[in-house]
Amino acid sequence: MSEQDKTGYPGFFLTIEGGEGAGKTTSIEFISAWLKNQNIDFVQTREPGGTPLAERIRELLLAPGDERVADMTELLMMFAARAQHLESVIKPALAAGKLVLCDRFTDASFAYQGAGRGLSMKSLSVLESLVQGGLRPDMTILLDLPVEVGMARASGRGELDRIELEKMDFFVRVRQGYLSRAAGEPDRFEIVNAAHSIQQVQDALKAVLESRVNHG
Repeated sequence: MSEQDKTGYPGFFLTIEGGEGAGKTTSIEFISAWLKNQNIDFVQTREPGGTPLAERIRELLLAPGDERVADMTELLMMFAARAQHLESVIKPALAAGKLVLCDRFTDASFAYQGAGRGLSMKSLSVLESLVQGGLRPDMTILLDLPVEVGMARASGRGELDRIELEKMDFFVRVRQGYLSRAAGEPDRFEIVNAAHSIQQVQDALKAVLESRVNHG
């Protein structure tokens, strides 16, 4: 990790992205264990959520209900939770020189609300700048797999949340949104094939972490 990264903070901002059933929870557990083994001081968090207020917004966002949540409402709630998360958790940790391990961040908004919902990418970029300023992740690991495989895995986990109940074509657009983001920022993104076995995925994660996080 460099002493002063491009976020302007001495810490290192690592985000994990992926569609439904990509195995983010298992992968984050592996990454967390690896960081502990390397004696790297880190904070683990998630989006939407990460603070008591942001977690309450998460509940409102994901709980199925009778009232349809307008697409723009969903987007603004995501960024409202993110603003609180940044000020309360992410920025203080990065300022203290810690690594922040975050389950999803703004790339998810571009994928789900942008590509998935069809909201303006320009509007998303405006919100990103308004809420984050120049702060961006130092590295993003994208767990990628075919939508059919991911949805089959997700359906076996139990009750689905409001967004997981969307139709297949929505998640196809989400995946393409993620891949477009990765293609546009190849220096930041590392794509891991999440359709492989858990061992293969973890081997790939270890290789990425050793080359990018533990460098220097």
